[in-house]
Amino acid sequence: MTVPRPEADAADRRSLHERIAADLRDQIMGGDLAPGTALPSTAHLKEQFGASNATVQKALHLLKGERLVVGRAGAAVTVREHRQRTVRPASYMAPAGPGEPYRWLTETAKGGARTRSTLLEVGESRPPADVAGALGLPESGTAFLRRQLLVIDDEPAELVASYHPLEITRGTAMEARRKIPGGTPILLAELGYPPRLSVDRVSARIPTQEQCRALRLPGDLPVLRTLRVVYSDNDRPIEATIMVEAGHMYELRYEFTAE
Repeated sequence: MTVPRPEADAADRRSLHERIAADLRDQIMGGDLAPGTALPSTAHLKEQFGASNATVQKALHLLKGERLVVGRAGAAVTVREHRQRTVRPASYMAPAGPGEPYRWLTETAKGGARTRSTLLEVGESRPPADVAGALGLPESGTAFLRRQLLVIDDEPAELVASYHPLEITRGTAMEARRKIPGGTPILLAELGYPPRLSVDRVSARIPTQEQCRALRLPGDLPVLRTLRVVYSDNDRPIEATIMVEAGHMYELRYEFTAE
């Protein structure tokens, strides 16, 4: 007796133009449609998906809004250059050298991109529950927040909210509303809390209203949300950071060696 698989019978409830965009998006992000490559013609897409001209145009409009493709009237729609950036979290963990900016800025700029950061918020704040748990805060406890927006080639790339225990930041340069040369790892080490271990928890989520505005996100495409907890000596948590970036524009690359 064959047991039916519910997933095989499940209907895709998205509209046709959203499904067309999803299939093309997958080919773009997987490299089957490389940067600079022209997308299949409207006539081809109409035949392939049994769609009207208007439906195909709505699908292409979605991809343009997502900054995955570019096109002008009368010209072929092509895959945008640098459509997706690969992020290597391990490369950002080492403290920056003397006089160097935040490690994320220097690593990202190696590919020729122009990078900068804007400090959005500095002050005591009640963190989300997962951050509070990671830092071992009591119920309704607060931490010190430094929140910034990272920008690549004048486009918002990542929201970063870093929380630290108040007993570590109180009376230090971390409380100042200005950028920290080299980032917080250097300052934490100087304060006697050298980073020893980082643990990432990555999830895909539908963006909040604030994330949509800050990152200029189109529609309800998911974002990648990373909760990184940094530990110092004796497994003491000294920093919990939430990093949010557009899921269709970035991929995370982790490297492991066999033991």
